[in-house]
Amino acid sequence: MIYDLIILGAGPAGSSGAVYASRKRLKTLLITESFGGQSIDSSDIQNWIGTVSISGLDLAKSLEEHVKAYADDVLEIKSGYRVEKVTDNQDGTFTVTLEGSDETFMTKSVLFTLGSVRRKLPAKGAAELEHKGLTYCASCDGPIFTGKDVAVIGGGNAAFETAAQLLAYTKSVTLFNRSDSFRADEVTVEKVLQNEKITALTNVDILEVLGDKVVEGIKYKDNSTGEEKELKVEGIFVEIGQIPNTASVQGLVDIDEYGKIKIDHRSQRTSKPGIWAAGDCTNILYHQNNIAAGDAVKALEDIYFYIHTGK
Repeated sequence: MIYDLIILGAGPAGSSGAVYASRKRLKTLLITESFGGQSIDSSDIQNWIGTVSISGLDLAKSLEEHVKAYADDVLEIKSGYRVEKVTDNQDGTFTVTLEGSDETFMTKSVLFTLGSVRRKLPAKGAAELEHKGLTYCASCDGPIFTGKDVAVIGGGNAAFETAAQLLAYTKSVTLFNRSDSFRADEVTVEKVLQNEKITALTNVDILEVLGDKVVEGIKYKDNSTGEEKELKVEGIFVEIGQIPNTASVQGLVDIDEYGKIKIDHRSQRTSKPGIWAAGDCTNILYHQNNIAAGDAVKALEDIYFYIHTGK
């Protein structure tokens, strides 16, 4: 069998793509390890449009239920599998290979929505206090820390955007950066640092996240003096980059220097005809559940046109 479309991944992007593919009656196979994507780790998501508050687990369940409601002779779901490789057959079709399985699947088009994983903070106590004051998503968890002293770790655009968001409702923000200079745009840096509630520390290494049951502070080393210091904070927001899950399409589509898939932002098309991508695996500027879902819908509109016209 040759599918019209194979969707890889079932976070907000992949799930949205599956629902729209089914509604457009495209013969579709959804392959995913699990539903929900990164959101499954969030205890309280307050920016999923249409829902005031929902846990990551409940969002994942909701996505799965919505997709399965459309599972029929058009939409098939293969859950519990990781994608190993996507191969161009050079005849207008692609073959998808799964890890640990002899099965292969052929398709006329592919929508890649495998997302990314957050680069974790390599400091003592960070893993133990994750979701207990240490978080990787300001949009998800930021409002919980209203009126509190918090820290942001990172020096790129994402870190400064997180700091700017937190400054609107926290008591203070201390930004920690490993190097002497920031990677964020100069205009962004200048604008954020003008706020009297923020303090930026450069050339520092995070040694330990302090706290028993919840975050109580942060221990760091000032590399310019060698001195170790502690700062009391109740929240820590880590923005030190993401690792996109794009290994299965390496060499097949154009990838940027960060490992993200380059797309045409009007259509979500990649450099390889027949392959689209949406969500955190792509080189979009902002990473949000709502954006990922919308981009997948955009991709499906274009995929439908491609399947029926070949253009």
